[in-house]
Amino acid sequence: MLTPRHCLFKTELIKPGRPWKTLSQIELATAEWIDWYCHRRLHGEIGHVPPVEYETNHYMQSTKPQVTTTI
Repeated sequence: MLTPRHCLFKTELIKPGRPWKTLSQIELATAEWIDWYCHRRLHGEIGHVPPVEYETNHYMQSTKPQVTTTI
């Protein structure tokens, strides 16, 4: 079963790049696309920031030590 991510990969990379001449071309193009998809694309559902930036910010906020005060 194809997920939306797989369909996007095929639509944006595989189909427009045809005909692929070597497996190496596909491997390099795939690595570049995955880097873009995970690190540089702006994602509208998370405030138009790249997914890796959103994840980093999330973990930085959720792992901050809790400050408590006693009176």
